[in-house]
Amino acid sequence: MTAPCSVCVCTPEAVPYAKTGGLGDVAGALPRALADLGCDVRIVLPAYRSIDRAAFRFRTVGSAEIPLGDSRTEVRWLESRLPGTAIPVYLVAEDAAFDRPGLYGDGDADYPDNLRRFTVFCRGALALFRHLGWGPDVLHCHDWQTALLPVWLSVEPRDRTLAGTATLLTVHNLAYQGLFPSDALPVTGLPSGLFTPRGIEFFGQINLLKGGLISADFLSTVSEQYAREIQTEEFGCGLDGVIRDRARDLVGILNGVDYAVWDPSHDALLPARYTRDDLSGKAACKAHLQRARGLGVDPNAPLIGLIARLVDQKGLDLVAAVADVLLGLGAQLALLGLGDPRYHALFEELHRRCPDRVALRLGFDDVLAHLIEAGADVSLMPSRFEPSGLTQLYSLRYGTVPVVRRTGGLADTIVDATPEAVAQDAANGFVFESYTPDAFLDAAKRALFAWREPALWRRLQRVGMGQDFSWGRTAIRYLDAYQRAIASRRAAVH
Repeated sequence: MTAPCSVCVCTPEAVPYAKTGGLGDVAGALPRALADLGCDVRIVLPAYRSIDRAAFRFRTVGSAEIPLGDSRTEVRWLESRLPGTAIPVYLVAEDAAFDRPGLYGDGDADYPDNLRRFTVFCRGALALFRHLGWGPDVLHCHDWQTALLPVWLSVEPRDRTLAGTATLLTVHNLAYQGLFPSDALPVTGLPSGLFTPRGIEFFGQINLLKGGLISADFLSTVSEQYAREIQTEEFGCGLDGVIRDRARDLVGILNGVDYAVWDPSHDALLPARYTRDDLSGKAACKAHLQRARGLGVDPNAPLIGLIARLVDQKGLDLVAAVADVLLGLGAQLALLGLGDPRYHALFEELHRRCPDRVALRLGFDDVLAHLIEAGADVSLMPSRFEPSGLTQLYSLRYGTVPVVRRTGGLADTIVDATPEAVAQDAANGFVFESYTPDAFLDAAKRALFAWREPALWRRLQRVGMGQDFSWGRTAIRYLDAYQRAIASRRAAVH
């Protein structure tokens, strides 16, 4: 195994402090797995108002002035430990930037000063290292919110603390790039000479993610398939050329699952527990979900779960197009998510028409998410694109068979239930290729018909529930990526 090293995970969100999606799960779980492998790992994230500092026992450990364009501002640092571990967690606090609702916006739109906010965060992180007198071997940056760090470290003089620090930038979703007006560049302190097509300019705007992709010592994304896809025009979001130029410095590492949290054999959020060898508790969870969400309590009705951000990326237009057909085949739907008001209205109307067949909860509800994973028979992920995906991995462990589109991490984890794959005990779900209602409906129908064949369904469940997507396996691959980043940094210096 690759030798451990010191790592700082610099991230805009991390469970249990702040989360909007899979990035939060990754940044909260990966450090634990790295520490188990012997790494000196620490976490830095913004001091959002929503983080309960008293409950998590944060205490102020220092402050400093940082540059902010032609001016300066003061940041404070708070320190605690990741619950149940000795891993230090630091918050970068500045009230003007982070003492407000939400992480990136107020629920209606992104904050217009996000460039300033995350410049403060990243400058505050650099100042923190000087304050601690500690420079990690690797600064692990996540998404556009931290992409200024590798840019600054490539163009600005480094102090002794960070002289040997390598940078790894992980892209969780290339569609989110950190685009800002060109006249906002001075706040970053970057020279105007970087605002070119070969630098951070992108169709007349600042593109923070592009800067990080160019400047980081090494790059990763969250599945092998997505690493290939983002080098194409279809999935590259305008940055495919930049990524192709750095293809030798890019790896895809599938996200892991924290089975301490997501496992039906000991999930305290469930009304009943169950295992791969005894699924009786799953039936109890289904009945509980049906009662709790106002669905007809019927063990003979296939229950389909969908947990997702309600946005175009997740294939909600396909779900809307075929929902009535699925209901006509006797299925029930349990939906959980929040996003585009257009989908809110569409699924609210579906619930209004079929209140005992369609359950809808608009919002984020961790308890209900666990209950849907356990109580549903089938889960839907018909995504346009899906960099990694965690929901399908949770579904596998809970014996809830996924229906997915062959893209990104879904392609890397779900094997279609063809006769050949079933015979080889390789199949764990149902997969379709073309992004069309007909192709999606065909896969969903195959799942519903298979559900009515208990022996076949049990076989699919056993395969999925027996698979290991734990963070321990994933962390070993990150260790290798860190060593490649360190080697790249050393080669650049020498």
